[in-house]
Amino acid sequence: MDALDLARWQFAITTVYHFLFVPLTISLAFIVAGFQTAWYRSGDEKYLRLTRFYGQLFLINFAMGVVTGIVQEFQFGMNWSDYSRFVGDIFGAPLAIEGLLAFFLESTFLGVWIFGWDKLSKKVHLATIWITAIATALSAYIILAANAWMQHPVGSAVNEVAGRAELKDFFAVVLNPTVLSAFPHVIAGVFMTGGAFVLGIAVWRLLRRPAEDQAPFRTAAKVGATVLLVGSVFVLLSGDVLGKSVAADQPMKLAASEGLYQTEQPASLSLVTFWGPDGKEAFSIKVPNLLSFLATGDPNGKVVGIDDLQAQYAATYGIGDYAPSVPVTFWSFRFMIGAGFLAALAALWFLWRLRNGGLPGRGGVAIAILLPFLPLAANSFAWIFTEMGRQPWIVFGQQLTSAGVSPGVSSWEVAITLVGFTLLYGGLAVVEMGLLRKQIRAGLPPVAASDEAADRPMTFGY
Repeated sequence: MDALDLARWQFAITTVYHFLFVPLTISLAFIVAGFQTAWYRSGDEKYLRLTRFYGQLFLINFAMGVVTGIVQEFQFGMNWSDYSRFVGDIFGAPLAIEGLLAFFLESTFLGVWIFGWDKLSKKVHLATIWITAIATALSAYIILAANAWMQHPVGSAVNEVAGRAELKDFFAVVLNPTVLSAFPHVIAGVFMTGGAFVLGIAVWRLLRRPAEDQAPFRTAAKVGATVLLVGSVFVLLSGDVLGKSVAADQPMKLAASEGLYQTEQPASLSLVTFWGPDGKEAFSIKVPNLLSFLATGDPNGKVVGIDDLQAQYAATYGIGDYAPSVPVTFWSFRFMIGAGFLAALAALWFLWRLRNGGLPGRGGVAIAILLPFLPLAANSFAWIFTEMGRQPWIVFGQQLTSAGVSPGVSSWEVAITLVGFTLLYGGLAVVEMGLLRKQIRAGLPPVAASDEAADRPMTFGY
């Protein structure tokens, strides 16, 4: 493979790996804040113990997210210098705001929360975790705004002389219609992830340690299941809005996600499709008119196919292949939906089995262990679909991915860093899982003998 292919693989691996931590960081911040609020309002000690238990898991995840996130910005300069030069005038502002405002805000108040248990009043201490949680969401919004500009460039103009995009309207960038439709969808998926994490751990503790802390973990399981299910409802609602946005701004991505080569009116939604060696459709199961309705709001609406869009783009941008990889786009979209659906189904099953003091039966432990990975997989497939569906553009309609790679970087140099980062991230995965396993097996912190003991600074141990 050449430097371009290797650089794309490296960015994909490191970005998908980093995003495993992002949804957990955001969702756990809010869930932990919710547990602490319940303790503040009710005085029930189980909520304090749940705050500290899931708070420690949140801290481990936050630390790993910071470490893996640093690599992303290095890659812009190392492997994508032409891209960085092209978008620097636009990306500089939101990335600076994310680093100087959102990240500093969340890291500062998280530090105050960790070490402020015995130094702040309960109300002020509670405020610090809520500020942390809100800052994580703000950070996500700013990064999504930058990514949304790549999907739908607005508020800027390309300076043909300088060969770069220049910012014209900052507020148009941060209020891009694409980010306004994508942010609720991403946040809903984030809460599905956090809910599954809380639920899976709580059920594992209930089944593997049945004599310990039944009441707190039953509460945690119900909270996790509720958050997961509510998140799944909002994923569906926001996904409909986002789908219409994609249909309007990136019709090629929509057509590729359905393997729709020929324009149809009305268009059917494919549940599953297989193509033969000749590239022709061999087998499919479709729902009539559903794609038209989802894309246009009209069950008889027109959806343009890949072939017609290819002809339009070739006429507009010049000779080239403007269709993304249909198999990757098609299946990543369906794997995303399938993983999310299974997670919601598991949450319903756990809620049913936990009613009236019951416990999940046979297979409950295996499902509890698997459950947190389902929304994580759905998030990963969602980003693969989002980014691969935009190809061959790195900035839609303005810069091809092939034009963004660093011209002075050889394939061997990229290959060395690719192997190095992959091995490093593999090692970090072992560390992450080891730390989480240790804390989960340790269970809830013991009931404190006094208020002073209860207010000791939070640490990774007990």
